[in-house]
Amino acid sequence: MTSTTEPTEPLSVEQLSATTLLRFATAGSVDDGKSTLVGRLLHDSKSVLADQLEAVERASASRGQDTPDLALLTDGLRAEREQGITIDVAYRYFATPRRRFILADTPGHVQYTRNMVTGASTAELTVILVDARNGVVEQTRRHAAIAALLRVPHVVLAVNKMDLVGYEESVFAAIAEEFTAYATELGVPEVTAIPISALVGDNVVEASAHMDWYGGPTVLEHLETVPVSHDLAHCHARLPVQYVIRPQTAEHPDYRGYAGQIAAGTFRVGDEVTVLPSGRTTKVTGIDLLGEPVDVAWTPQSVTLLLEDDIDVSRGDLIVPTKDAPATTQDVEATVCHVADQALTVGHRVLLKHGTRTVKAIVKDIPARLTLDDLSLHPHPGQLVANDIGRVKIRTAEPLPADSYADSRRTGSFILIDPGDGTTLTAGMVGESFAAPEPVKDGADDDGWDF
Repeated sequence: MTSTTEPTEPLSVEQLSATTLLRFATAGSVDDGKSTLVGRLLHDSKSVLADQLEAVERASASRGQDTPDLALLTDGLRAEREQGITIDVAYRYFATPRRRFILADTPGHVQYTRNMVTGASTAELTVILVDARNGVVEQTRRHAAIAALLRVPHVVLAVNKMDLVGYEESVFAAIAEEFTAYATELGVPEVTAIPISALVGDNVVEASAHMDWYGGPTVLEHLETVPVSHDLAHCHARLPVQYVIRPQTAEHPDYRGYAGQIAAGTFRVGDEVTVLPSGRTTKVTGIDLLGEPVDVAWTPQSVTLLLEDDIDVSRGDLIVPTKDAPATTQDVEATVCHVADQALTVGHRVLLKHGTRTVKAIVKDIPARLTLDDLSLHPHPGQLVANDIGRVKIRTAEPLPADSYADSRRTGSFILIDPGDGTTLTAGMVGESFAAPEPVKDGADDDGWDF
């Protein structure tokens, strides 16, 4: 087969630095074509190396396929190739002249829903695929709910396999209307529906010649032009301290800096800041970035802050503006996605990792478990099992400065860890779950969750 990915000039460092970065994830039910879409996106945007394409062509030929199975570009595990499914999250990095991308291809199986949580947790956009023949199914609703729960700013509904329904506009319109209504109910802020055929390439990178009734962007055009949120640079400033730098050399006899990656907001020299959880207040006297002093730094830069007073600051502390400091508490209420095979139960003793800080904690209550199939609420289930989403109340051994997840996805999130073997048990989001939920009710006669 003749390769369609002719060599192109790689982007220069200057070009890459001038482009923005978009993190996005794919989701959808089994066999909706997520991996094929990703493969088509990489192939048609000329982001596939020649040896990668040759390997896919050989693997496809050995399986008796006449054309390359582009899903193999992301499905790299042997079990994935044998079963024709995606099991683990596959990350791919590519760039166009307009933007750089980090892509997470997530599984569609119900039992791997937790992997979708992992892939979408840092995404600014989620592409949810739907098979045009099947429409919106249970797993589609589940993934839409997770995108809403994780507060992903942009959702793309890719109605795939349009070639198998004769490229009918009415089929696409009905699916788009049903999904948009459901997503809006969940509080998803923006839904963009695009009719595609990942196998053929319609509306993935190139506009389709079969759907002249559609006048919107292709998938790649939308990915290149969707506004990338820079809200983190303008919200509450937060610096989780990762390392204390104290060289004590002849050149720097009194240097004491507090290094970490700015999780949100902006720090400036002269800012009055508070170190949590101790609550001690001081001022920023200097900011070092890449070994050079600067007057201002913002997320997601990794910096070293120099403080006016010689106060006790260590790894795990949080440096925040004094006028915009979060409250510290030992009682955390959160929505969680349970990701471990081991159940999470009331009374479970865990480690809670928030930013760079890890504290002992105990699960005091599990008020509710949410069934994403029908959005019904089951009060006090007693435990959460793998892939469950629910509300929990946690008591920590030490005060924790945590923002609401609605205010900051970085400093409003945490994970629960098994203290015995270090296994990640649960991903948590502090505060309310969806954009505008009703309070959790405990009445047996009203177990619905009205969004």
